[in-house]
Amino acid sequence: MGQLRVGGLTPLTTIDYPGELAAVIYCQGCPWRCSYCHNGHLVPARGGETIPWAAVLAFLKARRGLLDAVVFSGGEPTLQSGLGAAMGTVRELGFKVGLHTAGPYPDRLERVLHLVDWVGLDIKALPEDYAEVTGVAGSGLRAWASLRLLLAAGVAHEVRTTPLPGRDGPGDLAPLTRRLSEAGVVGHRIQTCRTDNMLDPGRVASKAA
Repeated sequence: MGQLRVGGLTPLTTIDYPGELAAVIYCQGCPWRCSYCHNGHLVPARGGETIPWAAVLAFLKARRGLLDAVVFSGGEPTLQSGLGAAMGTVRELGFKVGLHTAGPYPDRLERVLHLVDWVGLDIKALPEDYAEVTGVAGSGLRAWASLRLLLAAGVAHEVRTTPLPGRDGPGDLAPLTRRLSEAGVVGHRIQTCRTDNMLDPGRVASKAA
């Protein structure tokens, strides 16, 4: 089990963990290729610029008493085998632990849920529409399996959707909201797609046309 590969660090945020002052650790690597991803530099499993885990820990130790929480974001944090150990270390430092995930690995998510105080789960579409968004067959089944695990675990969470441009009209979002409500989701949040710095803006433009 290797150390966490960190592609970026936000030292202070008030929006990435509701109600808490937090730092965000951006984990390198994601198994999906969503064309409208605005963190495209984090998609490769090994990026060009990484922050040593020791430097991240030194930063967090210096912020004890000043920050409330640490959020593991990405990329996709559950891609990395070192996530659980990193979360445990952060908890030992006295921070709450948040997780941003798209749920591509339900089994790995289940293994770290006991270490997490809050989860932001991205549900991108209805299960049958996921491949169009992620470029990966079967991704919808995995994401919705992660949703069921999260709801059953009783961990504080938010389910949110950043719709793919061209699939963001009422005819797309209403069925999704209804299906999520039937699954037991309360307070589903729709986020606006950021069109700057997208992974594949040409593909998004063709879908929106």
